[in-house]
Amino acid sequence: MSPLEGDISAPGLKTDDDEFNTLDEPVKDTILRDLKAVGIKFWHVLYPKQSKTLLKEWDLWGPLVLCVFMAMMLEGSHGESDKVSDGGPQFAEVFVIYWVGAMVVTLNTKLLGGNISFFQSICVLGYCVCPLTVSLIICRLILIAQQTTPLFVIRFIVVVVAFAWSTFASTAFLAESQPSKKKALAVYPIFLFYFVISWLIISHT
Repeated sequence: MSPLEGDISAPGLKTDDDEFNTLDEPVKDTILRDLKAVGIKFWHVLYPKQSKTLLKEWDLWGPLVLCVFMAMMLEGSHGESDKVSDGGPQFAEVFVIYWVGAMVVTLNTKLLGGNISFFQSICVLGYCVCPLTVSLIICRLILIAQQTTPLFVIRFIVVVVAFAWSTFASTAFLAESQPSKKKALAVYPIFLFYFVISWLIISHT
């Protein structure tokens, strides 16, 4: 007599036992795993090379942290009763420039025929702001001292290096996803995106 029990799962499909479910692990392990993944992505940006890590395992945690940090650091101060402002950008303005700029660059890549998803591009552009964030921290430390022409030159050089670093890193990650005959049209908006953020940093006093 043939057995009356067996596995009803379809061939080629993974069962629940084969898949890793984050709901079954402690919250601490999940947080540590995500933090490690974010840290690895930051390392790939600081040491740019052609890697598919940012594209394959994309997330928006890193870009969100960088965006909030930069918006807080660049936010202009106000005087009494918020009537007097130092002319610096507000939190919402930096936030909008960051995310809308990244979305415009991504949309341009898609319209040119790039083979990359929307969120993958946002992830790469967001993580590659990391060098500019480092330059912002250095510039804020320099601003503690009395401002002189040599110190401004140092700030300018730091921001220019970070700008070149961010642009190079992003193009290294997105090179394969951009159409070969339209790379110039795809790179120009990336250049402009990081230039605007660099200008916000160098103009902040």
